[in-house]
Amino acid sequence: MALQRRAFLGASAALLGGSAAAPLAAWAQQPAAPAAAAGAAWPQRPIRLIVPFPPGGSADFLGRLVADRLNLSTGWTVVVDNRAGAAGNIGLDAVARSAPDGYTLGIGQTANLAINPSLYAKMPFDPLKDLVPVALVASQPMVVTVKADSPHRTLAALLAAAKSASEPPRVAFAGNGTVAHLTIELIERRAGVRLVNVPYKGAGPAVNDLRAGHVDFFIGNTVAVLGPIQGGSLRALAVTSPARLKALAEVPTMAESGFPGFDAQTWSGVVAPVGVPPAILERVHAEVNRVIAQPEVLAKFAAEGSTPAAGESMQQFAALVREQHRTWGDLVRQAKIQIE
Repeated sequence: MALQRRAFLGASAALLGGSAAAPLAAWAQQPAAPAAAAGAAWPQRPIRLIVPFPPGGSADFLGRLVADRLNLSTGWTVVVDNRAGAAGNIGLDAVARSAPDGYTLGIGQTANLAINPSLYAKMPFDPLKDLVPVALVASQPMVVTVKADSPHRTLAALLAAAKSASEPPRVAFAGNGTVAHLTIELIERRAGVRLVNVPYKGAGPAVNDLRAGHVDFFIGNTVAVLGPIQGGSLRALAVTSPARLKALAEVPTMAESGFPGFDAQTWSGVVAPVGVPPAILERVHAEVNRVIAQPEVLAKFAAEGSTPAAGESMQQFAALVREQHRTWGDLVRQAKIQIE
């Protein structure tokens, strides 16, 4: 599941062939579009970028950053439209059902593209058939955190205490079926420990309960914990990305903490409905990759704890979606997690 650049550049022919390329094949086989639709005349009106989560979260931050930089660098008018609900399903369903003219795009993530199809008994759209991965933008790991005054200074110490405790430790996370939730499932399986899962409706209340001592540790994304870590109220024990983060350079990875190959991240990218003319998709892909490589954007990503994915092709993004759809789906089914 590695999101590092080397993983994409070294993707096997098997990943890029067959069904992995299905979302791209759908639009690639469309009849050639008139120049007015797919050429220099586009765009002639504002482009709507649907963020399928509420304002203020990491997806909203990423969507608005991309929209703002596109507006500045291209002269386009890209307007963010927050369509929250059902763990991103409502917003991406709106993208999938929109006219395939390039004027409606969306922010797809690990949850709504790879996890939800196995998590929900019914999905309003099929991410592998109804959406085209256009431009992978960034990835973000989970962070294992404890209170600053916790006696556990390493992940190994925390898990050793969990194995010997009379009662399983309580681990907080935001939302059932999220990457954080599935990361906990992975840790339990890999470490051979039993934990009490305590889901919250948001990261804020979970972090507050960790500070108050109502739970033993928290697993969440960097947006939720960077502030408290830097402020001194929380301590980070490990990050779930293959490489350390610049924002938490002193914090080891899960692999460095005794879990070789461990990789559990939220990745995000721009998607479009199937049927958009290839020339438009290629233009959006090129412009998004151009803006996320800008130094000021890289600095914002680093400050938020995200790793940019500039330069990845549409085929590589499609391969990632397919591989993650299978990997996370297998874990959801094995753990028997489902949301009606």
